[in-house]
Amino acid sequence: MPTLKEVVEVALPHLQKAEGAIVSFGQGCEGEPLVRFRLLTDVILKLREGTERGTINLNTNGSFPRRVKMLCDAGLDSLRVTLNSCHPKYYMRYHRPKGYAFRQVLDSLVTAKERGIYTSINLLILPGFTDREEEVKGLIHFIRETRIDLVQMRNLNIDPDLYLKLMGGGTGMGISKMIDVLRKEFPFLQFGYFNRTKESFYSQKWSSRGQGFSEPGERTELIAP
Repeated sequence: MPTLKEVVEVALPHLQKAEGAIVSFGQGCEGEPLVRFRLLTDVILKLREGTERGTINLNTNGSFPRRVKMLCDAGLDSLRVTLNSCHPKYYMRYHRPKGYAFRQVLDSLVTAKERGIYTSINLLILPGFTDREEEVKGLIHFIRETRIDLVQMRNLNIDPDLYLKLMGGGTGMGISKMIDVLRKEFPFLQFGYFNRTKESFYSQKWSSRGQGFSEPGERTELIAP
């Protein structure tokens, strides 16, 4: 495991000098960063002692809301949580979490948003499942509760027969239509594929009703079907 000194030696010069600088903990292949929350808290504090420049991001499964709170309070700028479904039963079937449940995932996003952190979900997409009416309704409810800023969509590289057998049968409306439904419900919800730097975050806030933003923002990106 890298030490505090080693992480800062790599990250700080990048934040200080790079154009559109962003450092990110957790990319989905090297383990869950929240298990090293004490180190990451110290890293963030040290980085922000050295510069206010650049974006500090966390990619996570959202398993420990209290640890998320500590990182946010230390100076985290953005947070992304990966999930395949906003329904606990389907989330549990695919992710098979140990030591936490779907409620903690949701609470991590709410916790971050309450602290002014830019939040997104890494939604694992499989046509025929993700675009089912039940799934879309669950996603709408989830967005209303968490008030996330961005939906990142990624193809779920898995045997579709195996996945749909696990998730049960159903018919999708089409990914394109699903996006249209979400845009209608949340006019200023962003869609994309990558984490954003804080210079490209939206500045507007959610309305008290949670039905969208109170002020117009930038044009959203179009995801091709």
